Amino acid sequence: MAGRIPDAFIQDLIARTDIVELIGSRLELKRAGKEFKARSPFTNEKSPSFFVSPQKQMFFCFSSGKNGTAISFLMEYDRLSFVEAVEELARRAGVEVPREGGGQEARPVVDGPLDALAAAQRWFREQLKTAPAAIDYLKQRGVTGETAKTFGIGFAPESWDGLTNFLKDTRHAVDAGLLIERDGGRGGAYDRFRNRVMFPIRDTRGRVIAFGGRTLANDPAKYLNSPETVLFHKGRNLYGLYEARQSSTSALPYLIVVEGYMDVVMLAQYGIREVVGTLGTATTREHLNLLFKSTGKIVFCFDGDRAGRAAAWRALEQVLPEMSENRECVFMFIPEGDDPDTWVQKIGAEAFRAKIGEAVPLSQFLLGELGKQVNLGTLDGRARLAALARPHLDKLREGPLRSLLLDELGRLTRLSRPDLEALSPRQDGPAPSAPEGPAAARAENPASRPVRRALQLLLELPELAEQVDHLELLGQAEVPGVDVLVEAIDFFQAHPGARAAQLVEFWKDTAKGRGLQRLLAEPLPLDAAAVENEFRDAIARLTQKALRARVQGLLAEARLRPLTGAETREIEAITRQLATRSPTS
Repeated sequence: MAGRIPDAFIQDLIARTDIVELIGSRLELKRAGKEFKARSPFTNEKSPSFFVSPQKQMFFCFSSGKNGTAISFLMEYDRLSFVEAVEELARRAGVEVPREGGGQEARPVVDGPLDALAAAQRWFREQLKTAPAAIDYLKQRGVTGETAKTFGIGFAPESWDGLTNFLKDTRHAVDAGLLIERDGGRGGAYDRFRNRVMFPIRDTRGRVIAFGGRTLANDPAKYLNSPETVLFHKGRNLYGLYEARQSSTSALPYLIVVEGYMDVVMLAQYGIREVVGTLGTATTREHLNLLFKSTGKIVFCFDGDRAGRAAAWRALEQVLPEMSENRECVFMFIPEGDDPDTWVQKIGAEAFRAKIGEAVPLSQFLLGELGKQVNLGTLDGRARLAALARPHLDKLREGPLRSLLLDELGRLTRLSRPDLEALSPRQDGPAPSAPEGPAAARAENPASRPVRRALQLLLELPELAEQVDHLELLGQAEVPGVDVLVEAIDFFQAHPGARAAQLVEFWKDTAKGRGLQRLLAEPLPLDAAAVENEFRDAIARLTQKALRARVQGLLAEARLRPLTGAETREIEAITRQLATRSPTS
């Protein structure tokens, strides 16, 4: 059958597969502590060096050096192609392999859930017509009826079975994330969304694949998104992208990236249709691929507070490897106390577009943020800036942007181009963020060891990701590799119940993925309680490093200008926090 197998289906298939059962049907496995062992099926060894981890859902063959997921095992042992291995796992799981694209006769991803989502969207629209509280809320936010129609906004009544009773086939609705099963499916199902204004999330073909719901009650969970499904992955979808593409018959001059549903809706209402929203997660490489397929210029629009600038920095780190001479990226910051939704209503569309023209270019934002951490009036400060900029330059492809950045960095540091190039040796591609193996581990910067250990512990117990509350802050720790740890935590938070094998598959054929496979092959002789305690301590240490870095950045800024009252209070608060709990570095 023609067409590409969706990545989300592959992730779900790995989650469904018991790798011990799969390999045990082909090899004689014996329990060895938390794992199972056997003689290698790939070499003629006499003693067992082949291990299967049910916790990680991976296999490791130390005599041949092979390791991987259930798919990898079938490809190596049964001599199957990737597609054949996926089809074999799907056959064992009793599911059909969906396909995307591949011509007119290619079937949709999954027919049932799509139909359920389309029906739910129509039902939510009908419910809005007779929901005064929801209509009043939208009016208070300034949303017109025409805008609500354009974005398909609806309402989920305060009922546990309204949508359940409307949909005849609850099985597909559960698969689509619309309903939640009771007692593992034995007690029926109930509505996931209740008393919420509903925002349908569409894919690039205009099909509803998920929903975001804004509560009208006094609920601490103000916004609730659909869960991850075979159709929907918040790290690979953008709210409003379909509508933005529909607004123009020609190429979009740019796309503005904001954070909230109402930001997208209100900007569009004011005629700024080139806008999309992330879905409660940081910008990912998959997001960037989607964006650059539609435009050559991305405008990141964030709040001007500390959290907004931290989010902008994370977006910068993701976009650096994607930049080329045909792409542009700028950063626009909203005044504190506002967001794009409220700000456009204050200043109007013309002034908002003018501010887009004044947005900070990527190179200026990169060097400006790094420059805040040093004193350029000293030799040490200029040397420190060159060192801070090095890993970011390594992420850039060879081309005009990297060349111009080197020129500007040379002007700031008073170093020549050869000196800067010597600081940032180029290889065949961007320097890997994750260690590539035991040799790399021995040669790695000692400062990266806490991150490496935290990542190893996380891979052992991915559910520990739920204990990490402030990813943006953690990402500011000046420790090599912390960006990889943050991405891994973000993945497991977005995929509750996922195991290490799914992250390896998600990062397949990347330096990070290869680094994870080598890291996973190292034994971790700790029980669950010890893993949890050590992980919690590691995150606390890294968080404190981030706090110290923040204080140093503010103190460096104080040399250039007077700090605001809020910044001074922030230094005092962080200092008190560090004094009350300061684990050994």
